[in-house]
Amino acid sequence: MPAAYVIDPTKCLYYVKNECRQCEQACKELKAIKLDMAEEEILFDVGAVILAPGFNEFNAKLKVDYGYGNFENVVTSVEFERMLSASGPFQGEVKKPFDSAHPKRIAFLQCVGSRDLKYKNSFCSSVCCTYAIKEAIVAKEHDPELEITIFYMDIRTHGKNFESFYIRAQEEFGIHFVRSKIAKVKQNHDNKNIILDYVTESGVHKSEEYDLLVLSIGLEPPEDVNKLAKNTGIYLDSYGFSRTHDFTPTRTNRDGVFVAGAFQGPKDIPESVTQATGSVALASGLLSEVRGSLSRKKEYPEEMDVSQEDARIGVLVCHCGINIAGVAKIDDIRDYAGKFPGVAHAWDEIYACSQDAQQKIKEVIREHKLNRLVIAACTPRTHEPLFQDTLREAGLNRNLFEFVNIRDQNTWVHKDFPDVATEKARDLVRMGLAKASKLVSLKEETVDVIQKGLVIGGGLAGMTAALSLAEQGFLCYLIEKESELGGNLRHIHYALNGESTHEFMARLVKDVEENSKIKVYKSTDIRDIKGYIGNFNTIVKSREGETEETLDHGVIVVATGASEYKPEEYLYGKSDKVITQREIEEKLANGRIAPSELKNVVMIQCVGSRTKDRPYCSKICCSQAIKNALKIKKVNPDANIYILNKDIRTYGLKEEFYLKARDKGVIFIHYDDENMPLVTQDGKNISIEIVDSVLDDKFILEPTLLVLSAAVIPGNNDEVSKLLKIPINDDGFFMEAHAKLRPVDFATDGIFLCGLAHSPKPIEESIAQAQAAAARAAIPLARGYVVVEPIVSVVDEEKCFGCGICEYLCPYGSIRVIETPVGKRARSIAASCKGCGICSARCPREAITMGRFTTEQIMAQIDAIVEN
Repeated sequence: MPAAYVIDPTKCLYYVKNECRQCEQACKELKAIKLDMAEEEILFDVGAVILAPGFNEFNAKLKVDYGYGNFENVVTSVEFERMLSASGPFQGEVKKPFDSAHPKRIAFLQCVGSRDLKYKNSFCSSVCCTYAIKEAIVAKEHDPELEITIFYMDIRTHGKNFESFYIRAQEEFGIHFVRSKIAKVKQNHDNKNIILDYVTESGVHKSEEYDLLVLSIGLEPPEDVNKLAKNTGIYLDSYGFSRTHDFTPTRTNRDGVFVAGAFQGPKDIPESVTQATGSVALASGLLSEVRGSLSRKKEYPEEMDVSQEDARIGVLVCHCGINIAGVAKIDDIRDYAGKFPGVAHAWDEIYACSQDAQQKIKEVIREHKLNRLVIAACTPRTHEPLFQDTLREAGLNRNLFEFVNIRDQNTWVHKDFPDVATEKARDLVRMGLAKASKLVSLKEETVDVIQKGLVIGGGLAGMTAALSLAEQGFLCYLIEKESELGGNLRHIHYALNGESTHEFMARLVKDVEENSKIKVYKSTDIRDIKGYIGNFNTIVKSREGETEETLDHGVIVVATGASEYKPEEYLYGKSDKVITQREIEEKLANGRIAPSELKNVVMIQCVGSRTKDRPYCSKICCSQAIKNALKIKKVNPDANIYILNKDIRTYGLKEEFYLKARDKGVIFIHYDDENMPLVTQDGKNISIEIVDSVLDDKFILEPTLLVLSAAVIPGNNDEVSKLLKIPINDDGFFMEAHAKLRPVDFATDGIFLCGLAHSPKPIEESIAQAQAAAARAAIPLARGYVVVEPIVSVVDEEKCFGCGICEYLCPYGSIRVIETPVGKRARSIAASCKGCGICSARCPREAITMGRFTTEQIMAQIDAIVEN
């Protein structure tokens, strides 16, 4: 659904023959078409620039051996994604391009245009493994009978929860994964199917026929990147991405010019969102003194008072492409809704969330004098604010709106039963209409914000977040339980590129401790945290002076870090020849290991990661192993180094170090869960038995040193979780509000997340995420107030008798029983209330009601479904 029409100058009669101009005449009122418009230069005076031009897709036609462009049933992953879309060419059905028949077997081919020296794309595109798995799962959801195989070199599901996604694809959906590079792609000339010739890990030659081949294409720098670099004065790397530094991942070489997203290097959505937000923090730091000087407040029309009017309800039923319309009967639902008393107008749209539909909603409200609106569509979780804002633009209170979810709760659940889905949609709409007739305008309250921040954790992420808040002009408290700042960074001596991390840490600690806007508390524990966004009260106690202090602040950043897993396997702790990657890094950095001890070094990956107990990938281990392997080779070039691995996950631009390690003679041996390395000890000597899948044979390694790549495990997050009432996932890390769109927010307003407390990640990602958390935290601090959604609890003090049940049960501490002139009464704290309704449901006097969820409104819904 394009936001605007575009004129093709090669076909327009005015541009070709200097005649016509009818479009210009037809648009007299808006004057949106100006055929005589000339190209012009516009000059902006700005204080900072953020470069986010995105990326290009690899041109699959360059890989002529794979048949793209010649074989009808070979498509790219981007094309296949579109084919799966409800608004795509096949309206969400899985079909072959050649004859539109339903395929029975689909193959995915990974690393097309990535990890490819021939096309100078030796980097890993980071996202291809995960998006291929996603597309495969979606295809299986559309057609469970499909047989899908993914051919790969290494599976790189390195993001948060991505490994469980990979496991789910195999165990729940039966997707096959074959480690192999395809030797040849041919076409069956009779049915146009695709024939793949390949060799398995064990050396068996196979030839398989598939109905459809999907090429998982990689990411490339955007077009005209050299021109952009010249115009902005920034440096590019050898691939054409913006050159940055591990310690300054969003800064370019030019002061005031920042970078975000895939232009800095291939990355997935969460990292792109995080980095973009982090670059905002840096720009905001530069511009803090002039903050708000050019901002404009959005103007809304005067809100109409409809309190004395009879309900005139509008009902909009959304097709959502085929997500709803492909299952339920839209016309039936629309016409059914239009017959109800109080409904003044009912209509439908293909996409109710599109810009055109939003404009039409406002026009319909004015034309039919509507004072309530019901939209039957997808999910309020993502779209409710959009429709509420549209109501406000039409002059209605945003709370005169009811969202009926007939997609997630209906057509997705009952996709194989269209009649049932249609009937259920009618029921849901009827309930929505019953509630809408009882809706009233509600006033939004504002709460003042204490313009100070509190950061929990003095490691890399915590220090970066505190410094970023200070640079943006806000006072900040930094709480560290240890006696010194630095966290895990104290145990890291050099980066993957060889640069000193200790020098960087020393500068960072100095900057934090000398910043007048940061008050550092070391050897300090948090005793209690109370309050809500804008008004938190934290009690801290110093272990040195045994003194308590209460800190008032408006926001909180959680950066509690993580730790290295202490292995219980592979003879760790039982043999002095078995150490972890962190320990060998310490020895190499301090010169406490003799070159003779490094004659034969074996490294075992995924120790404590990607197991049944810890199914997640620790993300840094492969890079850490390669970093230390290269350091050993520098100290002793004749050392024999073996890295035993399930997959090597040097994603993004880290791939060049994997190539360098192989070039230096480091040997990589693959193992799987069925053939784990077996470590035994004979006196002081140790030996490792490993099955090489390529040779399909067992052999023995006798190392002088065994190095274990131990997992990153969460810290003691339970304590902070209970204090702040913020969730932890199954792996023990904190759970963000939305994995992709809100990666540094918690669902609880005013609390933000960064670093290893979120999930395992390397230095550059921790820094970017800390800056992002600071940027998000700075929003309420800069505004000075927060707007409270009016769905909160309201206490009728005439009914309340102060029993305290509500205060005891509230999970957010949003109700307090206080002394009043007429005795004890409950009072709601609107800023922290989440509208969960526990207090209202349990109040023995029915003294508590919820905005937009009053007893009258809920009973109207219940009556509507019961009386049918």
